[in-house]
Amino acid sequence: MNLSHYFIAIPLPRFLKRLFAEWQSGLQKYLPYKQWTHQEDFHITLKFLGPVSQMQLYKLLDSLHAVEGIPAFRVHAQDLGTFGNPVKPRVLWAGVEKKEELLQLHHCVEGAATEAGFQRDSRTFAPHITLAKKWNGGKMNVNSWLEQYSGQHIFNVDQVVVYKIFPGRTPKYTAVETFDLSRRGTEWHS
Repeated sequence: MNLSHYFIAIPLPRFLKRLFAEWQSGLQKYLPYKQWTHQEDFHITLKFLGPVSQMQLYKLLDSLHAVEGIPAFRVHAQDLGTFGNPVKPRVLWAGVEKKEELLQLHHCVEGAATEAGFQRDSRTFAPHITLAKKWNGGKMNVNSWLEQYSGQHIFNVDQVVVYKIFPGRTPKYTAVETFDLSRRGTEWHS
């Protein structure tokens, strides 16, 4: 049986998706990545699940209601960076402020996933938004290109989404279930 793959993430607001798509347009001319993330697929991963059975998915969706008690909050998307070898970086990303509220949300999602039978992630949580991956060129200093794209862009984190992955499609992520964070005590509106 071929199981579908899923992940849990924070969706991005439309203005940030447009901004990062503009940044990609400028960078694609100079940086040789094989895959550039589609604008509709931008997100902040909270937990990658991999292959999931229907029974596991139902358990997960049930346990994820725990995030609805977490208050919505604001966070900054920040400058660009890379993972991997600095002169042949495997991933190009936009950073996300690692604030306490985000860490609390990540912890809650990990707990809900563990309760549903998924293994706890052993890696340190590094919040980011993937813009491109799979370097496909020679060595180069990418930092000189990245410096042109900077700034802090504040946005509201008020939802957690379970996405299903469709590798052969563009965009390739489809929301399966959306969980709204609590609006109690928030002084802003989306």
